[in-house]
Amino acid sequence: MFEMFYPKRREKSAYAIDYEAWYANGKRALLYDIDNTLVRHGAPADEKAVELFKKLNRIGFKTCLISNNREPRVRSFAEKVGALYLWKAGKPSPRGFEAACAMMKASPKQTLFIGDQLFTDIWGANRAGIDTILVEPIHPKEEIQIILKRRLEWIVLKAYERHRRLTVEKDR
Repeated sequence: MFEMFYPKRREKSAYAIDYEAWYANGKRALLYDIDNTLVRHGAPADEKAVELFKKLNRIGFKTCLISNNREPRVRSFAEKVGALYLWKAGKPSPRGFEAACAMMKASPKQTLFIGDQLFTDIWGANRAGIDTILVEPIHPKEEIQIILKRRLEWIVLKAYERHRRLTVEKDR
């Protein structure tokens, strides 16, 4: 029932992902949400984000930030970390994700999306045929509309965890 919202994987943080393993498994392009995925909501790119993107470039990834935010916010972050960007992406519509893949000259199968929200980030990327990683929000302070969505996400994540447990048990 909720499968369209399920991420391929869950990780604690965008900074804890084994990117080398994803590259070895054929991923060549990475899409990121910004707010509460890479930095606190509204914060500028920090040294940790800059270092992550340097590492990703050394591995060989193409990178793109995809955000529903306005251009000044997204452009300044992208310039600091050295990534392509798409602003006012219209998430969860798959069109923004498809456009970002085209910008990176990568197919959805070669692309991995990392974000912190099920109903915009994960659902949109899933609809575009892109593998997804859901990370925990960096900071609990969020806008009221996001707080309300988080309550609904909790229900979906409980179903996701139950689905994963049953899948693992069935595969044994």
